Amino acid sequence: MTLSDTLAEHIASARWDTLPEPARDGARRVLFDATGVIFAASGLAPEAAPFIALAKSNGPGPCVILGTGEKVQPLGAALANGALAHAVDYEDAFDRAPAHPNASLVPVLLALSQSLGGVEGRRFLTALAVGGDLACRIALSLRQPMEQGGWYPPPIVAAFGAVAGAASLLGLSAEQVKDALSLVLCQVTMPGEIKYSRRTVLRAVREAFPAQAALTAALLAREGVAGFEEPLEGKAGFFALYAGGQFAEADLLERLGQHFWGAELTFKPWPSCRGTHPFIEMALDMKGRHDLRPCDIAAIDVSIDDVQAMLVEPSPRKQAPQVAIDAKFSIPFTTALALARGRVRLDDFGVDSLVDPEVLALSAKVRARRELAPAWQRGVGGAMTITLNDGRAIDAFVPDALGCPARPLSDGAQRRKFVDCLARAARPVAQVDAEALAQAILTLDNCEDVGALFD
Repeated sequence: MTLSDTLAEHIASARWDTLPEPARDGARRVLFDATGVIFAASGLAPEAAPFIALAKSNGPGPCVILGTGEKVQPLGAALANGALAHAVDYEDAFDRAPAHPNASLVPVLLALSQSLGGVEGRRFLTALAVGGDLACRIALSLRQPMEQGGWYPPPIVAAFGAVAGAASLLGLSAEQVKDALSLVLCQVTMPGEIKYSRRTVLRAVREAFPAQAALTAALLAREGVAGFEEPLEGKAGFFALYAGGQFAEADLLERLGQHFWGAELTFKPWPSCRGTHPFIEMALDMKGRHDLRPCDIAAIDVSIDDVQAMLVEPSPRKQAPQVAIDAKFSIPFTTALALARGRVRLDDFGVDSLVDPEVLALSAKVRARRELAPAWQRGVGGAMTITLNDGRAIDAFVPDALGCPARPLSDGAQRRKFVDCLARAARPVAQVDAEALAQAILTLDNCEDVGALFD
């Protein structure tokens, strides 16, 4: 069997009864976190409005755009909920590799569940576990960075997880799974230019594209559209196109079906790029322990790694971001928010914050130094020195920021995050109703119709 054959057979044969308990629990938590974040974005992310409008323009349907009450056709729902899934940058992350494995997967599975009707919780969670795991495995297997070819990895990798999850939920055969992987390869892309352009906010709504592509691919595969024999490892397949053919097959196959990476995700405590989190954590800790005031601070020196370089460069744009998504991808700005306000919340990325003179003054004091051999996990750790006006220097170091598997958010913190997110939806959800939905999601294995939960 080829690599694609093996993965396709695994996806087609996955069943709830064979899922280990950590994979089951991880899938519940993924859905819990992801739906909350989408609800919040519906009220806080104007960038998603055109995608919602396009979804509505194709007529009413059975699938809800979370947080809005609008019901549209499945492809439109995947597009719109996909646009919302990353828009406030609060969704789960995979710290080991460049992946947000569920931001397009959850919108796809919700659209399918509501269009099919009667999708049981165990079937849904199995698809979620399988799809998220594949996205993580692909990201881990890369031996040539996708950025080397000018690509932006997370949405591309996520598309393959999303189509795998859709194939599982639809009950496609192994051959049809390969077709679906082939068909998503024909559609998905994401240029690294979204990191550099000052004009666009596509970085916020990027998951709209892989979500719609994945659902389209799975539905076409179900209808019999034939794909490639080797969509992943083929002569001009995924790895050849995006990684120069450089990948480790062992990372794709090791403990396949026994270990699911969805059990080792990070759930974010702050609504910003994961790479900013160690600096937010250090700033909040130092502010609290030393009772720091903005007027006390002379300079802020941060030690970063190569992954985090995009969060400090170019310096003028990162120190004074013009739009929310740029602020969320800025170590200087998020560090300044933490030091000025003693918090970093969903409310802290509005227009008022972007022009707050106290925050901007602190942001301008942040100086970055890149470490070639960092003493922390790349992308999720860092060091900081705050120099005070009286000459004292305060040092901090975080090897792996809060929210990671080794330092997870508590159950209570995750529930508070969910309730807070639902309260910020375009159609706010009362706390009692949010608590009821939370309980339903966390006990989803007993649910007989997942789609009905979100109607």
